[in-house]
Amino acid sequence: MTAATEEDKSGLLAPLKNPTFRSVFLASQLSSLGWLMQTVALSWLMVTIATSDVMVALVQAASTLPTFFLAIFVGAIADNYNRRIVMIVGRSLMMAASAMLVILMALGVTNPWIILAFSFLDGCGIALADPAWRASLGDMLERRHIPSAVTLLNVGFNTVRSVGPALGGFIVAAFGPLVTFALTTLGFVAPLTALWRNKWKVPSSSLPREALLTAIYDGLRFTAISSEIKTTIVRGTLFGLAGTSILALLPLVARDQLKAGPVSYGVLMAGFGAGALLAGLANPRLRRAFVQERMFVVACIACAACALSLALTSSLAIATASLAFGGAGWVTAWSGLGVNVQLASPRWVVGRTISIYSAFTYGGIAGGSWLWGTIAENHSLSLALGASAGASLFVAALGFKLPISNRFDSELEPSGSFDAPSIALDLKPRSGPILITTEYSISDDNADLFLDVMRRRRHVQSRVGARQWTLTRDVREPSRWLETYRTPTWMDYHRLHHRLTAADKQLDQELLELTPEAHPPKTTILVERPTGAARKPSPVPYVSQK
Repeated sequence: MTAATEEDKSGLLAPLKNPTFRSVFLASQLSSLGWLMQTVALSWLMVTIATSDVMVALVQAASTLPTFFLAIFVGAIADNYNRRIVMIVGRSLMMAASAMLVILMALGVTNPWIILAFSFLDGCGIALADPAWRASLGDMLERRHIPSAVTLLNVGFNTVRSVGPALGGFIVAAFGPLVTFALTTLGFVAPLTALWRNKWKVPSSSLPREALLTAIYDGLRFTAISSEIKTTIVRGTLFGLAGTSILALLPLVARDQLKAGPVSYGVLMAGFGAGALLAGLANPRLRRAFVQERMFVVACIACAACALSLALTSSLAIATASLAFGGAGWVTAWSGLGVNVQLASPRWVVGRTISIYSAFTYGGIAGGSWLWGTIAENHSLSLALGASAGASLFVAALGFKLPISNRFDSELEPSGSFDAPSIALDLKPRSGPILITTEYSISDDNADLFLDVMRRRRHVQSRVGARQWTLTRDVREPSRWLETYRTPTWMDYHRLHHRLTAADKQLDQELLELTPEAHPPKTTILVERPTGAARKPSPVPYVSQK
């Protein structure tokens, strides 16, 4: 049975059978409901007190920019510290920001910059909690349930759009923004309670925690080497930049084009959420029937059609129906991209890859919010929406050059076995740098096969932490080849081997078969020692003989 078949048989709701996931997920949805209500209140409040269309669009940008700036740091934190505690800290920050906003509103202190400031603080909490939450999926659930769980997160968030904005619009219209902000603050109690009461088993490691800078470097290096993750990041960033006009400019569509109020704005958001829900429920079946690239292209086309319809219509019913298509495309695209990043990342680095992916995609969303808001202010709302529709079609066409892979499973999990070499020196974990050399004896007949294996080995070793990897050949003895790489410390050498998968270690057997039995590969481990400049002798003082 294939991974795809297992995923489809398990269904979208299969992860909810896990009590820990179910508790945290449902509590997060209640929190998201309050956050979306607050977003409606903030957006509408900005519409009423700001004279600039750019300021309205920047409400969404302010909440996404922290993810762009802080992502790599919080990703390293999520991979090196207790993810549950990291989630609690992030949620607490969101609750504190919302509570401060309630206090300032009650005191009558309100201006556009305060709205943007607290949107930014909320974004900081999201930037801290979200990577840890998504990285925890592999700790809570079986690997085959991760695609359904990722889709469920996207569906859950976008489903509450069908309730949160409409409810938020009603509360803003009936009671004002202050009540909405107070209810949002109370909503953050649910995920904090769920996280406090639920603990999940996390695979333990015999190795100490990585230094923060080393963890950041390894995360960036892994992402840069993985062509699959890089492609996902590029397409996701451009999709966010192009498609965010639907959400960023929707308050202006409601106010200027439909001549409507906050309740109608909530109805429009409900249409978007309803489309997201329907697409999410169909996602497992769609993943079985279509390759990921085709699903992503259809999602881009749906978002383009939605933006174009919003640019041309003045009917609330047509706009709501168009937003249903936009919501379906939105959740389909982000679910597929999120699954690919999760399954293309081993557990030791998944928090960092998710954070880097989030940084670029949220950066695209923030940049798009500013771009389309600027075009709407300086030219027209219809031009901004039409231009974003064209940009979405361009992102779809980019698949001819950068297609998204159709990944269902991951083969990147470490094998978990490593026999440390015996050493004569008393090396400390921080001793280093470490130089590793392996000598091979390869006949001319096997040279091409050897180079092919070493190309794969270079990718494998570099991905898990090898630095300055080189392959050299003896000019006087051509059968003698030397593989060389470095690790910063002795502990990093151990980490490298702990991260290797069973498939990675199979390359050792392939190399062994290419070398003569009498001359197997020989590995030497060296530690660099500073010599420094020679100490100059102290000058002999001159003593007068007089």
